[in-house]
Amino acid sequence: MRIALLTYSTKPRGGVVHTLNLAEALARAGTDVTVWTLGRGGDDAFFRPVDPAVTVRVVPFPPIEGEPVGPRILRSISLLHYAFPAHDYDIAHAQDCISANAVPHCVRTIHHLDRFTTPELARCHDRAVVQPYARICVSAAVAAEVEAGWGLRPTVIPNGVEYDRFAAAAGPAAAPARAAWWERLGRYVLAVGGIEPRKGSLDLLESFAILAREHPDLSLVFAGGETLFDYRDYRARFDTRATELGLNPIVLGPVPHPDLPALMAAATVLPFLSTKEGFGLAAMEALAAGIPVVARDLPVLREVFGDTVEYAANAPAAAAAMSRALHRDPVRIIHGRTVARGYDWDRAAAAHLACYARYAAARR
Repeated sequence: MRIALLTYSTKPRGGVVHTLNLAEALARAGTDVTVWTLGRGGDDAFFRPVDPAVTVRVVPFPPIEGEPVGPRILRSISLLHYAFPAHDYDIAHAQDCISANAVPHCVRTIHHLDRFTTPELARCHDRAVVQPYARICVSAAVAAEVEAGWGLRPTVIPNGVEYDRFAAAAGPAAAPARAAWWERLGRYVLAVGGIEPRKGSLDLLESFAILAREHPDLSLVFAGGETLFDYRDYRARFDTRATELGLNPIVLGPVPHPDLPALMAAATVLPFLSTKEGFGLAAMEALAAGIPVVARDLPVLREVFGDTVEYAANAPAAAAAMSRALHRDPVRIIHGRTVARGYDWDRAAAAHLACYARYAAARR
C-alpha cells in the first residue's frame, strides 16, 4: 500500500510533529510512505531529520511581500494541489485544512476545529471537514464537535508521544543540558507554542503576574511560534499588557529540535492554557519529562490527561495551581509518566493502517 501524508509546513507545529512521527511509525511497519509539504521561507527540508525510510517531497513556496493571510492560504492550496500526483498513491492522508483542500479526495485528520471570520478561510475550513471521504480525530472530544457540527462521525486514533526522548532529558545523562538552560534562563515557567490567541497567551500572562508576586525569582519563557496567521495585533496587546504588569517574558522563538527536551525537563511547570486543542502534545511531552502541567479546564484535556494534571478555569485559579505544582507531587509525576508512556506511535500507526485497509476495500 502506497501512502502519502500531507502537511502544510516544515516548521515544528503540532500537526507537523504528528505527521512526521506517524510517517516514521508507518515506515517501521513496512509501509511505503511519502510526506508531502510546502517549503516556506526557502525551506527544502523539515525542522528535524526524518527517517530515511520515509520519502520526503517539499514543494517550494516562494514568499510574496505583503501578501495577506487569505490569498496566502489559497496560494498554498493551489501549489500543493498541482504538485501532488494523487494517482501515485493508494491513500492520501491530509493532516490539516490546507492539504485537505489541496487534495479533496483524501483521508483527513482533524486535530481541532477553528472559527474564522474571513469568508475565504471559513469556506476552506468547512470544505476540509466535509469533502474528505474519511475523517480521523486524535480525541473523542473533537470527534464529538465534528458530529455536532456536520453530522459526521470520525474515527478516533489518539496521538503518540516521543516518551523515551523526553524522559531521557530528565535523566542524569542530560544534567549538563538542563544546567545550560538554567544558566541562561534562571528558574522558569515554560509555555510551548508561541504567543497567539488559541494558546491563551494573554491569560497566561495574567496568571503568571499573580504567581510572580509570590515567586519573584521565576521567569516566564515562551518557546515555538511558527504560524501561517498574522497575530501582530494580538502580540502588540500582549506586549502592552506585559509592560503594564511589570513583566518581561523571555521569547525564544522556535527551539532547535535536539534542544527542546532539555528545555522542557528543566522547567518548573508547564502551563497549558489553550482555548482549543485536539490532544495536547506539548503537555504530554512535559509529563514524559516529569514536569507538572496546569491546563485549562477543557473537555478534551480532561479526556486525554485525566487526573495527571491540575485544571484551571481562570487566571487566579491557574496561578494557584502553578504555585502548588512548584512543590511537585511525586505520585502525580509518576502517574503522568505512566500515562504518557501509554501513548505510542507504533500503536497509532497500526490503528491507521487498519483504517487505511478498510478505506481501500470500500473504494474497491
